Amino acid sequence: METLCSAGIVLAAAIWGFAFVVVKDSLAYVGAIWMIAIRFTIAAILLLLVCCRRLKKLDASYWRHGAVLGTLIFLAYSFQTVGCDYTSAGKNAFLTSVYVILVPLISWPVYRKRPSWHVFLAAIVFFVGIGFVALQEGSGSLLEMNIGDILTLVCGIFYGIHIILIARYDKKEDPVLLTALQFLFTALWAWLASPLITNPAVNRPLELEALAKPATILSMLYLGVLSTMLAYLLQNVCLKYVPSSLGSLFMSLEAVFGVVFGILFLHEDVSPRMLLGFALIFAAILIAELFPKWKGSRP
Repeated sequence: METLCSAGIVLAAAIWGFAFVVVKDSLAYVGAIWMIAIRFTIAAILLLLVCCRRLKKLDASYWRHGAVLGTLIFLAYSFQTVGCDYTSAGKNAFLTSVYVILVPLISWPVYRKRPSWHVFLAAIVFFVGIGFVALQEGSGSLLEMNIGDILTLVCGIFYGIHIILIARYDKKEDPVLLTALQFLFTALWAWLASPLITNPAVNRPLELEALAKPATILSMLYLGVLSTMLAYLLQNVCLKYVPSSLGSLFMSLEAVFGVVFGILFLHEDVSPRMLLGFALIFAAILIAELFPKWKGSRP
C-alpha cells in the first residue's frame, strides 16, 4: 500500500508540475489571488458534491482542522506568489522546496520520533538536486537574499507544517471530507483577500471578459479539477499511508516536472547542470524508497 500511495503522491506532483505550463498565459488575464479563489472554489464545490453523503460526519474537529489546513494552504500560495514577483523563478522554485528539509526536522519534536538517517540523507541529496535543476545561470546566488527570497522561504515553512498536520489529522478523520473543507476555507480566504490586494504586479483586477476566454476557462478547469481537487485528494489520502518526511520529498518533484514539461511543451533548454540535478533527485528517491526494503530483507 505504501508503494502505491507513493506513486499517487508522485502523480499529484506531476499534475502540479504541468500546471506551470497550463496557467502561463492565463496569469496575464487573471490575478494570482483571484486565481487561487477560483480554482479552490471549483474544487470545493465538486468535492463536496462527491462526498455529500459523508457530510453527516462533520463535527467541530473537522471544521477546526479544515480551517487550519485551508489557512496554511492560502498563506503558502500567497507568499509564494508575492515572493515570485521579487525574485527569480528558479530561486522561487528552489526555496519553496525547503520543506523537504523542514518536514523531518519539524516532525521530530511533534511526534517525538527521530526519522531514520536515510530520510535525512535522501532529503539533502534531493534538495541539492532541486538546486541544480532550478538555479540555472542568471538566477542569482542564494547568498543574495532579498524580500522575495524571504517570502518564498516563509511559503516553504507553511507547506511543511501543512504536510505534517495532514499526516496527523488523517489518522483520525476522513481524508476526503477533510480535503473538501480545506478547499472551502482556502477559497474563502482568497475571496476575502482578493479585493484588498490591488497591486497589479501581484493581483491584477478581475475582468469578466478575461474569464470568458476559452483558454482561461480551460486553465481554470484544469486548476480546479485536476491541479486542486484531484492532486490534493491524492496527497491527503496517500499521506495516510506514507510517512510525511518521505511524502514531502515526493511532492517536491513538482519543481522537476515543471522543468520537464517546460522543456517538452515550451521548448526550454536543458543543460548538463540540469541533467546532474535529475540524477541526484533520482538517487534521492532510490535512497528513500529502496533502503528500508533492503534493510528489511537483511537476515
